[in-house]
Amino acid sequence: MLEVGIPGRERLRLVHAVLDVNGTLACDGELLPGVAERLRALSASLEVHLLTGNTYGRQDEVDRALGLKATRLSDRPGQAEEKAAYVRRLGATGVVAIGNGANDTLMLEVAALGIAVVGPEGTAGVTLRAADVVVPDIGAALDLLLRPRRLIATLRS
Repeated sequence: MLEVGIPGRERLRLVHAVLDVNGTLACDGELLPGVAERLRALSASLEVHLLTGNTYGRQDEVDRALGLKATRLSDRPGQAEEKAAYVRRLGATGVVAIGNGANDTLMLEVAALGIAVVGPEGTAGVTLRAADVVVPDIGAALDLLLRPRRLIATLRS
């Protein structure tokens, strides 16, 4: 568990990290540098969950590189609802959600903490508005969780 007291906000008691894969952890289906190491470190305090539409068909490689098994979403419309439902099933008050796409918006909204990543594949405007924090890349997002005083500095009122 990762517990963070942020002045002016309810105390965060995070148990799960739910992450989008393509556009967030990977670009064009290729895992971004530094992700594997940071996720391994983060898994000491949070249970890591990956959600993907497997846009590039390379998720098996990403899974092997991370030592995780991503949950694959359906190909039909409604991925945003699938992601939000996944967060709710885990218990949204204990979830940090990280993503970049329009289909990540709802999960960022329902999670206790939503982080939007502005990565090489871009970020949907609706996702930026749904996030509690916006960061320039996945490394910065994961570092917020690995160094929670950064979260305090960003979110305190």
